This record gives sequence, structure tokens and C-alpha cells, in this order.
Amino acid sequence: MADPSSYRPQPGQIPDSPGVYRFRDEHRRVIYVGKAKSLRQRLANYFQDVAGLHPRTATMVTTAASVEWTVVSTEVEALQLEYSWIKEYDPRFNVKYRDDKSYPSLAVTLNEEYPRVQVMRGPKKKGVRYFGPYAHAWAIRETVDLMLRVFPVRTCSAGVFKRSAQIGRPCLLGYIGKCSAPCVGRVTPEEHRELAEDFCDFMAGRTGAYLSRLEREMHIAAEDMEYEKAARLRDDIGALRRAMEKNAVVLADATDADLIAVAEDELEAAVQIFHVRGGRVRGQRGWVTDKVEAVDTAGLVEHALQQLYGEEQGEAVPKEVLVPALPEDTPALAQWLAGRRGSQVSLRIPQRGDKKALMETVHRNAQQSLALHKTKRAGDLTTRSRALEEIAEALELDGAPLRIECFDISHLQGDDVVASMVVFEDGLARKSEYRRFQIKGRVGDTQVWHGEGQDDVRSMHEVVSRRFRRYLLEKSRTGEWDPQDGEDGPPEDDGKPKRFAYPPQLVVVDGGQPQVAAARRALDELGIDDVAVCGLAKRLEEVWLPGEDDPVVLPRTSEGLYLLQRVRDEAHRFAIQYQRSKRGKRLKSGPLDEVPGLGESRKQALVKHFGSVKKLRQATIDQICEVPGIGRKTAETVAAALARAVPAGPAVNTATGEIIEDENPAPAGASSERGTEQ
Repeated sequence: MADPSSYRPQPGQIPDSPGVYRFRDEHRRVIYVGKAKSLRQRLANYFQDVAGLHPRTATMVTTAASVEWTVVSTEVEALQLEYSWIKEYDPRFNVKYRDDKSYPSLAVTLNEEYPRVQVMRGPKKKGVRYFGPYAHAWAIRETVDLMLRVFPVRTCSAGVFKRSAQIGRPCLLGYIGKCSAPCVGRVTPEEHRELAEDFCDFMAGRTGAYLSRLEREMHIAAEDMEYEKAARLRDDIGALRRAMEKNAVVLADATDADLIAVAEDELEAAVQIFHVRGGRVRGQRGWVTDKVEAVDTAGLVEHALQQLYGEEQGEAVPKEVLVPALPEDTPALAQWLAGRRGSQVSLRIPQRGDKKALMETVHRNAQQSLALHKTKRAGDLTTRSRALEEIAEALELDGAPLRIECFDISHLQGDDVVASMVVFEDGLARKSEYRRFQIKGRVGDTQVWHGEGQDDVRSMHEVVSRRFRRYLLEKSRTGEWDPQDGEDGPPEDDGKPKRFAYPPQLVVVDGGQPQVAAARRALDELGIDDVAVCGLAKRLEEVWLPGEDDPVVLPRTSEGLYLLQRVRDEAHRFAIQYQRSKRGKRLKSGPLDEVPGLGESRKQALVKHFGSVKKLRQATIDQICEVPGIGRKTAETVAAALARAVPAGPAVNTATGEIIEDENPAPAGASSERGTEQ
């Protein structure tokens, strides 16, 4: 590795102006390209103490052997030159998005004498009008099949077109009215081009005027008693409406916009783009990338914009681009986009309304894309086996951890503290073994701390202790078992193993050194020394081991790291789901929820009979017994529970702010009387 100080430029040698810089390695290969408003300030950041740099940046500067730069006059020129150099040199330390699939598009070859409608993939060609991309080619063909009834544009290949012209007979589509048959001269080249342009206008979202025109022609034909023509126009309108329905309306104001969302972790990022034209989603695409450079969400957005619009011109660049975070050089990016479109382009973050709601949908798609990308690696046995072997080697385990358990703590500002335990066996999630815990602040029968407040370390100690106490309890009930006897664990009465009967080979905790130490201490206190413990810290995806000052850093492309990430993320998801559920129930709970044995149906019957809990609290036991399904013993229990419950505050009219007084207030001492009637 090179020392950055060995190739650091002399003071004052770097100009204080916009430009683009390139880092090269010892073989003169370009390994990183960047741009800056001020080259002097930006490059100075790379030549500070290596220990203070981001790990990825430190790797880059120690791999490089030289740096060079090119001065430009504006930030827009720097943006364009950076994109060109990244495309030309393909630097290893730059973020490069790669399509997770080859998306098909609907193309109209306006560069031909007789334009053709077809499905196309790959790089875009000059003179061809594109719509999409679409998720599936069959979706394009269904849409085209509906629209050919109204716009009978040529769809055949050059060979079929030439042969039909030679024999003077059109293909089947020409006979059934789904092609205007320009090959045999039924229409002139000008008339066929006009059909193709109308097709493009309709696909571009200019649908209202065309449908209105067809409806007027249909009504005129009906008034003139040309019923066959009117019926044909009616069917044409229906076909076009069905084609439009295939693209959901998402923005009511016929907006033309691209929405870009990013889902990321410390190692990878997924980008999803929705192309909205005329208020409808006309296309969708997605990319996944390795985060090989130190880049935040705004930087990922900037790279996505460069890749998305670097080769586009005109209407392919929309009027509005909605993003989750604004890049540092937003004005320069907006100016660059405007130059490619030929008119002003708005680059902004949606704040409210339909656009913000649609952005949330795009973000969910990005999250699913990233999760799918990660789970694809766990789909085959070979990959899973390699992942387990890498984990065993990195953590110096005696064998592959065939059962991994991961624990995570979740709370909202210290309230509703819960924990999750997820189980992976042979590299796959075993959801039937998942467990949830409410943090109580005690281990066994001993109160060790108060459960309120934020203390993930003590919560982690408690939940690991409780899990393995259950394991030891199951062993003590059945005695030690010998795996050679053919049993996998202590049997239940029906021959099935009980909960917590299987010990894991590896315990993973979500966190760093403190959480790992707490988990290890819990196991040591129980005398368990044959279960390994590690922690996965979110910041840099470092693996921490008990008693170690330095983390284990697995390679970025390691299958073992991917598996640990997936286990950790699943535990995090499961914990958050339980915490939200618990919080929701607490917020919705009422005094009737405290009555033992009172089900949902009888609770609803009580409230419906009396009109409110407040009036139910004022009722006597005899009155409560009048409710169908409520016996005297249940009525006494309900009355006692309501007497103990603290009454809610006075009702307030939200329109006037007036406090609504109860027409029949309970007499003084009513609560105590009901309490003594039991």
C-alpha cells in the first residue's frame, strides 16, 4: 500500500476552482473519479491523517499512487466530465449501478420510412421513441394488442414486411384490421407516420383530447344512424380505456415526473425509479450497487441521476424529478438536467400529498429490491454452506454454526421495551422457532433493574439469561440426553421437543462490544461455555467478539457477512413488529381490558347497551346483569374493575372547546358502594 503523503501535491499547486480529479494506482489505472467546486479544498480532505478517514476512503487513498486533475469553468461542466470519465475508465472505487435485470421497453422506430412498434431491450438508438421500461415483455404486448385496434401501426419485422410487399398480400394482422398494411399500399407513408405519431402521443399521456374526439365522432355517427361506425368507435374507446387501466393513475394532476428512492445498508444500496407520465406509472426500473466509496444518500441520488439521464435528451428527461435527498450540487444538477431536456427541470424532495405518498411506495419497492438481492445469495445450498464455513473460520469456531440465534432489543424512547429471538438453521430462517420477550427488569425471581428507560445492555443480559434458563430448565426436567440415542432434544409427552430445547452453536446480538459482553456474561453466569457469541455493529458491519478490543472485519463480498446481516436484519424486523404491536394495544386499551375472562364480544355488548364506558361505570350490578350473556358473577367483576380504574378526563366538544357535563352524574360514594357489593 502506498503512503498518501508520497504523492501529495505541493501546497498551492492545486487550483482553487471547479474541476474533476482522478486517482491512479501504481499501474496507472484510474481507480477513482470525483468532481469538486474547489479542487484545493476537496483534495485536501484526502491527504489528512489516514486514521481519520472513512475506512473506504482510506483504502482508496492507500491503493492510489498518484492524483491528477482537470480545471473546468463551471460546476455543470465538472458534472458532465465526471460522468464521461466514470463511463470511460470504470473506476473500481466509484459507485456504479448495475441493472438487476434487462428491462424491456416499448419502442416506435420513427427513424424508418414505415415506423414499427416493437419490444426492445439494451441501449437506446437514435431516432427511436421509447416508452417504459416495463417489468415484463408480456405487459407490453398486451398493451400493444389493445391499441392496435385504434392505431393499426406496423409491428412486423423487416423480412416479413418485404415479403408481403413482394407477394402483394398482407399478413394476418392486416386482414383482421390490426395493421394498416402499408406493405401493400393501403395507406401512404405519410398516413402511416401520422398513425405512429398518434400512437406515441397517446402513450405519452395525451389521452384526454383523443378520447374526447372519438366520443364526439361516436355520438355524431349515432345521430346520423351510422350504427356500425358508432359501434366500432365505441369498441375503440373501450380498448383504449382498458389499455389506460393497465397503468394505474397515481397523480391526479397529469404530472410528468420521475420518482427516485434509495434503500441502503453499510455495504449495498438499491435504487428504484418510477416513471410517471400523464399522472400514470408508465415504467419502473431498479439498480443495485456496492458502496465501494464513502457516500451518503444524497451522493447515491447524484450517481443515479447521472446514470439515468447521462444519455437522454428531450422529453426523456421529465419536467420534475423527485428524490429522497438533495445532492450537494443541486443547482448544478438541475442546470445539467435542464440542458439535456431543453427546458427547466425541477429537482426537489416531495413534502406532502400524493407525491409524498407515491415516494413512500417507491421506497418500499427499493427496500424489497435490496432484500431480494440479499436473499438470492441464500437461495442455494452451496452458497449457504460457504457462508457458514466463512463464519466458522472468521470466528474460529470448532465447526459450522448450523443453528444461529440472534437477539435484538426494541423500544420507543424507553417505553414498551421488548426483545426478539430469531433462529436460522442451515442458513435458512426457521420462523416456527422465533420467540418474543417483554423486558421485565429481572432474571429469574431476582429484580436486577427497573425495566423503564433505555438500557439495551441490561435488556440484552436479561433476555439471553431468560432464554438459556429455559434451556437449562428443560434439560433438568428430562435429564441429560445423549444425541447418539437418536433424539435431537428432550422429548415432550408426544415425542416432540419442547421450546428452547435446542441450544445454538452461535448467538448473535445486534450491537457492539457492550451488548456482546452482556450476552457473554449471561452465559457465563449460567455455566454455559459451549455456545459462541458475537455481535454485528450497524455502523461499519463489524463483527465483535467477547473480550476483544478490535473487531473482525469480514470482506465486503463475504457470503458469511451477508448471512450475519440477514440474521441481524430479521431480528430487528421481528423486534420492531412486536414493539409496535405492543404499543398499539397499550394505546387502545381500556378499563374493560382488565376484566379477566371478558371477551371482545361481551365487551362490545356492554358498551353498546350502555352507550359508553362512563355510563357503564355508573350502572348497578343488576343493570349490568340485564345485558345478554352477562351473569351476576361477571357483572360483579366488571363493576369492581371499573371502580378500581381511574375515570377518564371530561369530554370536550372539539368544535367549541366546551366541557360536556354528564347529564346523570354518579352520586358521591358510588364507586365505593359498587366496590362493597361484591
